[in-house]
Amino acid sequence: MVGIILASHGEFAEGILQSGQMIVGEQENVKAVTLMPSEGPDDIRRKMEEAIASFDSDEVLFLVDLWGGTPFNQANTLFEDHKDKWAIVAGLNLGMLIEAFTGRFGMDKAQDIAKAIIEPGKDSVKVRPESLQPEEAEKETKNEEPSKPLPKGTVVGDGKIDIRLARIDSRLLHGQVATAWSKDVQPTRIIVVSDEVAKDDLRKSLITQASPPGIKANVIPIDKMIEISKDPRFGKTSALLLFETPQDALRVIKGGVDIEEVNVGSMAHSEGKVMINNVLSVDKDDVDAYREMQDHGVTFDVRKVPSDQSKDIWPLLKKTKYVD
Repeated sequence: MVGIILASHGEFAEGILQSGQMIVGEQENVKAVTLMPSEGPDDIRRKMEEAIASFDSDEVLFLVDLWGGTPFNQANTLFEDHKDKWAIVAGLNLGMLIEAFTGRFGMDKAQDIAKAIIEPGKDSVKVRPESLQPEEAEKETKNEEPSKPLPKGTVVGDGKIDIRLARIDSRLLHGQVATAWSKDVQPTRIIVVSDEVAKDDLRKSLITQASPPGIKANVIPIDKMIEISKDPRFGKTSALLLFETPQDALRVIKGGVDIEEVNVGSMAHSEGKVMINNVLSVDKDDVDAYREMQDHGVTFDVRKVPSDQSKDIWPLLKKTKYVD
């Protein structure tokens, strides 16, 4: 796996590494090196050399905070003898780092990853109000969904929505979903399915604004999702479905939406709920909903991020008094 060195003035590199791993999961072959106020160029160069020596790969990618700064200059000195394999990208931000982490799943060359992360790094720089954002040429996307409304009954593609992931997550659309999971399943739409959120204009607005580049985000009530699943106009829609509760997921499944597996990401703790791991809390109603989904043939995949090891939910639920 490509080795990644995060290099910065001060502790920025260590902080952004922690942030990236919160979203994507623990990473191998990654080191953060820092240039502290009391240190000089030789100190950070030594740290870089130690990091390189610890990697099990001769492919190295430097992600540095500032072009022309001391961390960049020392990385550039090391780079000179490895121009055929190594790469340096300056202007490190969290979007760029997440793209680098997930890019290692499919790319084994540092220079290929460097090329792939530049645009996502730029796309991470946004501003509100949107009128302050510089205008850019419209980018081509692979989205094959119809660009205009179609008459009812029109069959697009095979006439069936492609549900690539159905996830229960009380946080709904957040960093792990917008980056790691959307990268993994590559949907054309992220659809939050919730009667409660669909009635909340503020939450709806925040969710649609948080959509990653090139992917549309929608918030719809449960009955609308059931209706869409039977509408042939969505035959070229690839969807990532987000549910706030297992009860909402159950209603959709009972309504006829074809979901074979449910990913369980997080369920917030509240009064009356029992913690079954560090991110999942349930009560009797939740357990009953999981049991009824299982009766409908649904299996469960407990993972925060794609790189986590998949686990079944039932050994966790047995920690409660609601499962024999």
